[in-house]
Amino acid sequence: MNTLVIALIIFLVTYLFIITEWIPASTAAFLGGIAMVGTRVLTQEEAFHSIDLGVIFLLTGMMMIVFVMSETGVFQWVAIKIAQLVKGEPFALMAVLSIVTAVFSAFLDNVTTVLLIAPVSILLAEQLELDAVPFLITEAIASNIGGTATLIGDPPNILIGTAAHISFNDFLIQLGPVILLNLVFLVITLWFLFGKNMHVSRDLKAKIMELDSSRAIKDKKMLKFSLVVMGLVILGFLTHPFTGLEPAVIAMTGGIILIVLSGKHPEEIYKEAEWDTLFFFMGLFMLVDGVVKVGLLKIMADRALALTGGDLGVTSMLILWLSGIASAVVNNIPYTATMIPMIKEIIPQIAAHSTVPLKDIGYALWWALALGACLGGNGTLVGASANVVAAGIATKSGKPISFMRFTKYGAIITLESLVVSSVYILIRYIK
Repeated sequence: MNTLVIALIIFLVTYLFIITEWIPASTAAFLGGIAMVGTRVLTQEEAFHSIDLGVIFLLTGMMMIVFVMSETGVFQWVAIKIAQLVKGEPFALMAVLSIVTAVFSAFLDNVTTVLLIAPVSILLAEQLELDAVPFLITEAIASNIGGTATLIGDPPNILIGTAAHISFNDFLIQLGPVILLNLVFLVITLWFLFGKNMHVSRDLKAKIMELDSSRAIKDKKMLKFSLVVMGLVILGFLTHPFTGLEPAVIAMTGGIILIVLSGKHPEEIYKEAEWDTLFFFMGLFMLVDGVVKVGLLKIMADRALALTGGDLGVTSMLILWLSGIASAVVNNIPYTATMIPMIKEIIPQIAAHSTVPLKDIGYALWWALALGACLGGNGTLVGASANVVAAGIATKSGKPISFMRFTKYGAIITLESLVVSSVYILIRYIK
């Protein structure tokens, strides 16, 4: 049996385990990577070199920063302030919480944002005697939309940015406008889905105004340190093209500084790190590198080009919609990791027969992948990690979210987002 067939079997079996969740995804990915070495598809040296430490350290650094910030209670404080700002008006509360969730998710990771905002949303919904589920669904969806705007907002973007050497600024400048458009359409759609049926009495609104937001802040001194460090980290991301400092170095430096300033024992913070996510990435890098080495993705790239005739517009739309549909039913992280080397193969082939500048060809295809993979995750309950986290919080609070209920709303918003993104890519990059 040749190595191409072996690599394909390992890849498909691993993917099956990830989709069905028969075993934890991190375990499946790592076993798949080890299988690539065990069957000699990859050498040990190739396997180690395939692990992108830039991605691993960027994630680790941000996890440390977010953990220390979350301990101060700042996220809960913001949520209560927002509720009081809109005077307990239910739809205004939903809209503003969704926008704030999207903004937080652009600079933190969307899973952490949902973990911090969702419990407060449940509290506020209970105070207003409203169903908390629509709030949780919209916040999960908003987190995935907002996370699409930056390099660090969603794991697929971290993978794309690292592989294609796309800076934090490029993500924000190129994807910021289309994400703002998607957020506008999201709020309009939420009005038709939920807003018309939201009614709250004056007495209940008064309860919201009585909440003491100052009690949410647990450590004012650490909050000041955290905000300064987080601000410097974001500044570091923005100035990366000029300083040459890698996002991973900036994030890790910020994380270590906060650990020292917090006075917490490192082990306490390490326990809160998402080790499953980190090991999942490590295994995934080995798995995908094995598929790349045997040339399977080049074959797939050639087939895709044959299907689209090498036309940039058609190819970008194929990638966008294929990514959107695929990410609605499978986790967008392994999908993105698989697509990256394929797009690397496609770009020079299109450039050889196109008058469009190479940079715009790359932008059209990389942004199609980022938008499709991140926004497509809103299509179903299992499409993105933030959705699963929101569902878990809902279940613990006695308000479970069914697969069909999430999909009923998520599919509509995903379709809308992909249409908006299609128009944006075609107008901005396809000449």
